[in-house]
Amino acid sequence: MTDPIVTNPSVPITAYRDGYGNWCSRIVAPAGEIRIFTDALVRDSGLPDSVEPTAMQHAVEDLPAETLVYLLGSRYCETDRLSEIAWQRFANTPTGWPRVQAICDFVHNHVYFGYPYARSTKTALETYNERNGVCRDYAHLAIALCRCMNIPARYCTGYLGDIGVPASPDPMDFSAWIEVYLSGRWHTFDPRNAIPRVGRVLIAQGRDAADVAISNTFGPAILKSFKVWTDEVRDPYS
Repeated sequence: MTDPIVTNPSVPITAYRDGYGNWCSRIVAPAGEIRIFTDALVRDSGLPDSVEPTAMQHAVEDLPAETLVYLLGSRYCETDRLSEIAWQRFANTPTGWPRVQAICDFVHNHVYFGYPYARSTKTALETYNERNGVCRDYAHLAIALCRCMNIPARYCTGYLGDIGVPASPDPMDFSAWIEVYLSGRWHTFDPRNAIPRVGRVLIAQGRDAADVAISNTFGPAILKSFKVWTDEVRDPYS
């Protein structure tokens, strides 16, 4: 079902697609407080992320032109500074799916998860050196290491509820994972959770978190609060 964005007070909303194919909305916020919210019912297959161990890596010269941007360094993924580390660690791993899995396993075991370690300026190299972070930091490090190994990788932001896993006591938040290009299509990997999950709801994709911020403001603004929720419900159409 559609997920119309609603504002209070009500203001005109203009929708457009960005350069990565994501739907975005523009508003001119009035002075004072404004609330922005949406709710949606999403139909999901109920299946976990697919696992395809035979998916192959493409030679760079065989990659589609639209994937090449996901080999380049970006705001939070310093491929130039991580290239030597990546080749030292992963040059001897099998190419394709096993190499990406080795990278994600390394990131999962190398980084300690904790909300106090989050900061908006944290990069992949800083995550590697500090060995802590949140899901976006896991994603940035895995993306950078994949790109260093000539594997196109992009950042995904969305919702990931506690479906099929023990419920977390922490407040719900937006989630980050990655997609890599193997065997002619994009595949989901999650270096933070390290297991296939059910019920991912993708919001946007880009080079890194700078491309898919939940909101951008052009002028002074203070975020007073935000709330994220995902609940599993029975399919009303089944």
